[in-house]
Amino acid sequence: MSVKLTQFSHGGGCGCKMSPAVLAEILAKTPLPALPKELLVGAETSDDAAVYQLNGEQAIVATTDFFTPIVDDPRDFGRIAAANALSDVYAMGGRPLFALAVVGMPLDKLPLSVIGEILEGGAEVCARAGIAIAGGHSIDVQEPIYGLVALGLVHPAQIKRNSGARDGDVLILGKPLGIGILSAALKKGLLQAEDYREMLLQTTKLNTPGTALAGMGAVHAMTDVTGFGLAGHLLEICRGSKLQAVLEFSRLPLIEEALRLVRQGISTGASGRNWASYGHEVALPDDAGEWQQKLITDPQTSGGLLVACAPEFTDLVLAEFEREGFAPAVIGLMVKPLAGSSGSPLLRIS
Repeated sequence: MSVKLTQFSHGGGCGCKMSPAVLAEILAKTPLPALPKELLVGAETSDDAAVYQLNGEQAIVATTDFFTPIVDDPRDFGRIAAANALSDVYAMGGRPLFALAVVGMPLDKLPLSVIGEILEGGAEVCARAGIAIAGGHSIDVQEPIYGLVALGLVHPAQIKRNSGARDGDVLILGKPLGIGILSAALKKGLLQAEDYREMLLQTTKLNTPGTALAGMGAVHAMTDVTGFGLAGHLLEICRGSKLQAVLEFSRLPLIEEALRLVRQGISTGASGRNWASYGHEVALPDDAGEWQQKLITDPQTSGGLLVACAPEFTDLVLAEFEREGFAPAVIGLMVKPLAGSSGSPLLRIS
């Protein structure tokens, strides 16, 4: 029996996230309880994971991430979902310890063998990260869902928040943009085999440099670019750090086929929702095309690490990415807001 997993998805991968505006509205009405002093990172700056201090040398990194199918192949779906979930541990500077599976499947529509392949794909990526899937929870639902609760360890002094960027920091992006655009083309039957392979290469590549970057004091902030797009996650850094970001569009690393497709009008619905949520905080050039807007809002699934570091350490950070087989790019700077510029865009793109 041949099954196309994406036929069950109203939105795939991180593109099925709630929009930033909807999420903010929900969280604004959720009262925050008194937090223990051991909770070093919570929900206050929309960071990638919670961090709880155990002792002077160890803190637990805890996160969960799951979504609906972004591809049709069950094993590939499992691999992508697992890599995406583990990325949040790496983004905090942590080292993964183990994971729990989050599984929701339409048992009346999917053969058990297909569900087994999804889980096998997730276990394959976790094994590559050096960890086991130690359990989990499963339910019978109408839309396939798979992901992980991921737990890791980090030294309390080496946590990389998304709120620690400093004036003058260089911004480095670890993976090229365009995964959402490729996924949209895949659902339309427009993605060639070689471009599907590139999509898999990027989405299953573990963001392992994050663990090593935790030991660099010159790395001041870090996050991973996922469902809110590059602009959305960079804006989280800006808000948390009380700074502006200045990007050069020409320096953004892009998947070549995604660039061609977006210029033909291929994009995800999530891209539009992202722009509606935070576009008022972004200044694009007057002559920017809609395709440029679509790229900076494109929802990335298992996207790259976004790093803010002291400029004199740029080469060391780039070298760490390259040592792990990445092709990072310097894309811009963090700067102080101009005096009297209250209400001006937090993100400026030239």
